[in-house]
Amino acid sequence: MLRITELKLPLEHQPEELQTAILARLGLKPADLRSFTVFKRSYDARKSMMVLTYIVDLDVANEAQLLTKFKDDLHVMPTPDTGYHFVGQAPAQLEHRPIVVGFGPCGIFAALILAQMGFKPIVLERGKKVRERTKDTWGLWRKNILNPESNVQFGEGGAGTFSDGKLYSQVKDPKFLGRKVLTEFVKAGAPEEILYIAKPHIGTFRLVGMVETMRAEIESLGGEIRFEQRVTDLLIEDGKMRGLTLASGEQLRADHVVMALGHSARDTFEMLHERGVFMEAKPFSVGFRIEHPQSLIDKARWGKYAGNAILGAADYKLVHHASNGRSVYSFCMCPGGTVVAATSEPGSVVTNGMSQYSRNERNANAGIVVGITPADYPGGPLAGIAFQRALESHAYTLGGSTYEAPAQLVGDFIAGRASSKLGAVEPSYKPGVHLTDLATALPDYAIAAMREAIPAFDKKIRGFGMHDAVLTGVETRTSSPLRITRGEDCQSLNVRGLYPAGEGAGYAGGILSAGIDGIKVAEALALEILKG
Repeated sequence: MLRITELKLPLEHQPEELQTAILARLGLKPADLRSFTVFKRSYDARKSMMVLTYIVDLDVANEAQLLTKFKDDLHVMPTPDTGYHFVGQAPAQLEHRPIVVGFGPCGIFAALILAQMGFKPIVLERGKKVRERTKDTWGLWRKNILNPESNVQFGEGGAGTFSDGKLYSQVKDPKFLGRKVLTEFVKAGAPEEILYIAKPHIGTFRLVGMVETMRAEIESLGGEIRFEQRVTDLLIEDGKMRGLTLASGEQLRADHVVMALGHSARDTFEMLHERGVFMEAKPFSVGFRIEHPQSLIDKARWGKYAGNAILGAADYKLVHHASNGRSVYSFCMCPGGTVVAATSEPGSVVTNGMSQYSRNERNANAGIVVGITPADYPGGPLAGIAFQRALESHAYTLGGSTYEAPAQLVGDFIAGRASSKLGAVEPSYKPGVHLTDLATALPDYAIAAMREAIPAFDKKIRGFGMHDAVLTGVETRTSSPLRITRGEDCQSLNVRGLYPAGEGAGYAGGILSAGIDGIKVAEALALEILKG
């Protein structure tokens, strides 16, 4: 196969024009081109004319001659092998099955890869199956009733199930593990376009069915998935994993455990710390959700191309380095989405963003967050959790202690006055918002940095600082506040057989990177078993 990169066509080109461009690029006759597939399609909006940029893989009649002809052309090359190759197969006799704790994206892919290699993993998920979990989540959004074990954070599919379903990441991926993640998602029911569009996403409703399909495959391969099973203790002997204890009192024997926790498994972090598992505090970010009319963002980003079906709802990515030394940036931007209640603990308010596949809700939302470091919350590995909890409980009070979220118009926030009524932007957060002054919702340095950043963002996206845009607080769970540090073999630094993985362990940030890390850890675990 032959690959061409940087093949550019107008935004509204006809399908046959792509083949014509390929033939012209290589000087081929139609008969010489047996077939082609689009590997990646992105857009370039930097110039006055919007163009689509393609990477295409070709099956041609005279590949060797073409490679010689274009040997000095950086955009013509052999197609790299992006297929997935298993590191081995499980031995016929396995004394103890590996255990995966957590069934979010990382745990799903760790379990799937282990199952596909024949290791028949046991999965322990503290929450419920995804459809039951969805009902519990709606209980908070519609009835102000929180289930601490079944919510946006806990349950089958993890926190990513109630998100925009973004499937792109900036992590280094030399083995193309991300391609394996996307391929498995397509097998489970995702649209094939996620394999080639530049910024693929799925959306909550589609994710639910996909998660169920992947669960069924794991089970068909001999894996076992047990819901409402919370791990309360580790059995460690001489620095080696020997098993787990569940809340029910049951003990499971295991020498290899993938700890695929989400970033909100705070009680499990505390247990691991008590058992002496090495961990350390790490930076994360805190802030608010901001909502604008999606039409405003579309016009600012796409100009005359706003509304184009190929481009869809526009997103953005913004960064500002404030004069007080803090970095402010947009986080988890959700085009045509909603702001959702994402707490997992009573008496707390936490916000996040979510979109469906269609991205056709009236508002765009994103986190506007400020970077903080362990120097801001000294006190050891668990100090970041205490920092988050303090902000979340204060937000609950600011919101009226009903799970409504505290909110403020952007114009009032910049001016330093409380908001008393909404304007042109209707907030999407359920159970609802309580207008107030957000000045005390975050540390002073974060408020100051955000007040400086929003007008700066307005210079990049016209209308971003509109008076009636709505800020909703607080966004605290941008990433794990700690790292359960591991070595190159993906095992804990001081507990052999324990494999910290995914977002909660500090090794991922989003669905795709979490899936990649799950594969990586599953491979490391398999190789450890196979070497005896």
